[in-house]
Amino acid sequence: MSDGLQFKIASEKGEFEQIHALNYETFAEEIPQHDKNDERSLVDKFHEENTYLICLDSGELVGMLAVRDRRPFSLDRKIPDLDSHLPPFRSACEIRLLSVKKDRRNRKVVLGLFASLASWCEEGGYDIALISANVEREKLYTNLGFAPFGPRVGTEGALYQPMYLTPEPYYRMKAGTRLLSRMTGAADPGGKTPLNFLPGPVDVAPAVRKAMADKTLSHRSGDFVTAFEDVRRKLSALVNASRASILMGSGTLANDAVASRLSLEEGHGLVLSNGEFGERLVDHARRLGLSFEILRKGWGETFSRSEIEGALDAASNTRWLWAVHSETSTGVLNDVETLKNICTTRGVKLCLDCISSLGTVPLDLAGVYMATGTSGKGIRSYAGLSFVFHGELGLPPSGKLPRYLDLALYEESEGPPFTVSSNMLYALREALAGEAAWSARYGSIKELSAFVRLRLRQSGLHVVAPEGHESPALVTIALPGEVTSEELGPELEKSGYFLNWRSPYLVRKNWMQIALMGEYDPKSVGRFLDFFTEAVRPRRRA
Repeated sequence: MSDGLQFKIASEKGEFEQIHALNYETFAEEIPQHDKNDERSLVDKFHEENTYLICLDSGELVGMLAVRDRRPFSLDRKIPDLDSHLPPFRSACEIRLLSVKKDRRNRKVVLGLFASLASWCEEGGYDIALISANVEREKLYTNLGFAPFGPRVGTEGALYQPMYLTPEPYYRMKAGTRLLSRMTGAADPGGKTPLNFLPGPVDVAPAVRKAMADKTLSHRSGDFVTAFEDVRRKLSALVNASRASILMGSGTLANDAVASRLSLEEGHGLVLSNGEFGERLVDHARRLGLSFEILRKGWGETFSRSEIEGALDAASNTRWLWAVHSETSTGVLNDVETLKNICTTRGVKLCLDCISSLGTVPLDLAGVYMATGTSGKGIRSYAGLSFVFHGELGLPPSGKLPRYLDLALYEESEGPPFTVSSNMLYALREALAGEAAWSARYGSIKELSAFVRLRLRQSGLHVVAPEGHESPALVTIALPGEVTSEELGPELEKSGYFLNWRSPYLVRKNWMQIALMGEYDPKSVGRFLDFFTEAVRPRRRA
């Protein structure tokens, strides 16, 4: 809700009837794109495929836009070879039927609809949105961050300019974009740009954005192979690992590759779990049919040395141990040095999920058998590449494993064995360029995290990770029972603050999370904390 306005996805019969009526008013009467009819109702030809983001005022529809992701788009039929006109992208959607009632065409309604669009795109993983913009309103779309491309389409009286929108403008949390510069009035109380406290997507530097938008190269070209090997060396040096394999996919793929490798190992394993991502390691291991035991602790709890040693001693043939370093769900940072010491003493191969710790805390993976990471969190590049750090794997490529999951194939290849996006790789190389700055980055994250946790605890809020065992980049908050994350989250977003609360495991526990993986002005963070604690406090007194 915002000043009596409600923004939502249309779901009720009465809402759809109003949508058809507004569609008629706009695209049959105001813009003569469709014939008029006695019913004064226009059902879009893609109605069954559309998602309608709508604005209501006391139940009355005042604005809407439709979005769909099924190809062919309407623009596919109007512009041959549509994708050749666009920057590199992974997943596209098309915006259609943007309409606001004549007497309600104001900034709040339009920006509210596009804020809803940003959330929808974020949840769906779309990194480009297309629209046919009425030429009379092209300036509006330009101000919202759209870029024109291709020839104008349509007919006289209903002429449109094809335009696209990429994540930098349409994610409202992306600081410094055109859309954000026009939303500062609805940002934090100090009038600053909105703050992105998500664990992904993380704000990226201008040089990283520029590299992502450069011309695409073949992954077999000499320049690309040289850059690829350079990135591998930089990644290995960052964490003191012997080698790094780069895979085209998310951290889930990297963990599947680890599980696949473990399926070739003889003996038994042990998986540690004290949160959502520990449970996901259990699932990885089960799906590959690994033989293993599980040592579980409560979410937010930590493992003692004696508990781990006891679990290993209980099964004398244990040959590997798999654990999450930074448990993303709770913000607990499990003790890697203790794990390394225990495993080295017993001759157990240690595997780690470092997806949320890579780039946010110092990592020394010497002595670790395999560890995983990704490009899109603490490294501050775009999501889409994942890594497996390791030493000598010691086995030739296996004829038993799927080719894409066989890490030995990656190790015997100069350059990637399979296709890798040059845009993603060069963006990653830019993100890794400032190697000397990593120590300062770790220190600033730790300092800011201590400030955030202190302020939250002083306000009487419960931080899930116990003191001394927290990841500096992840602060998970257990909300009071009378406050729901599903109510508070959208209100924070409308005020320009984007926290992690939509993940199903957070919703179930009524937790919210502040991720500190980007770059932040401490004063802006302080203003956010003032706002956040005040947003929670009235509900706690009610």
